[in-house]
Amino acid sequence: MPPIQIAIVGVGKIVRDQHLPALAKNADYRLIAAASRHGTVDGIDNFKSIEAMLDAVPAVEAVSLCMPPQYRYEAARVALEAGKHVFLEKPPGATLSEVADLEALAASKGLSLFASWHSRYAPAVEAARTFLASTAIRSVKIIWKEDVRHWHPNQEWIWAAGGLGVFDPGINALSIITHILPRPIFITSATLEFPENRDAPIAATIAFSDARKLDVSAEFDWRQTGKQSWDIVAETDAGEMLLSEGGAKLAVDGKIVHEEPEQEYPMLYRRFAEIIKAGRSDVDLAPLRHVADAFMLGRRKFVEAFHD
Repeated sequence: MPPIQIAIVGVGKIVRDQHLPALAKNADYRLIAAASRHGTVDGIDNFKSIEAMLDAVPAVEAVSLCMPPQYRYEAARVALEAGKHVFLEKPPGATLSEVADLEALAASKGLSLFASWHSRYAPAVEAARTFLASTAIRSVKIIWKEDVRHWHPNQEWIWAAGGLGVFDPGINALSIITHILPRPIFITSATLEFPENRDAPIAATIAFSDARKLDVSAEFDWRQTGKQSWDIVAETDAGEMLLSEGGAKLAVDGKIVHEEPEQEYPMLYRRFAEIIKAGRSDVDLAPLRHVADAFMLGRRKFVEAFHD
């Protein structure tokens, strides 16, 4: 099968750091165009809009949409209406309804839609899933704390309605936990902390349970200084499991049992090629549903204004 002719839409830091290197090393793809209001990619045709790109480069077969989630729906519809397969950066959209509409549109046109959750492809995630399936789980705690000034400096879109705020990184934890636990969980209570001058939360504390009343809690915070925390701790009959560094390392009772180099985005693009070849979509909305539930059920607490 010849390489998939792919284009990137929204050229920012994540594209330069992750998407471009992953595509360059994957023989299943040939990057032929990019569209972005501000960025460009060397060596290919660049355009200011997805419409202009698709009009000028009809050979594009698939597009990878990497702009902020508030703007992803319109671009995805344009691509699907033009007969292109679509890769959605996380989160796949600003709302559940718009992603459901895209899924239906892709199905009606026989195209592949991929809601990508890169943290599910962290090196130790599958090992953690296997471990939890082999024992009884007593409780789970998620600690996802980082410094927004370091990871999202001056990115105003992330503080706007639909930008998700602290759930932008927090949804990575939710994508992992919904994959590794043996049963679905649901939110029972939540407190969301909103800076007085922002429309999205800077912190959240969430309690979850499942059909067997498993105790699961999450702490998300964007005010962390020093060492960043991306950990999931599970107390089990087989010992304490620690999935750390965003899913990169797995330890049981303090002993590392799984650790490999990070390959999240290369694995995402391998998965996208698989579903295109198979003629199907991969759209799991469980992580985004939990974010929606937190906003719907959560108590709002206003805290001091935040400034970059």
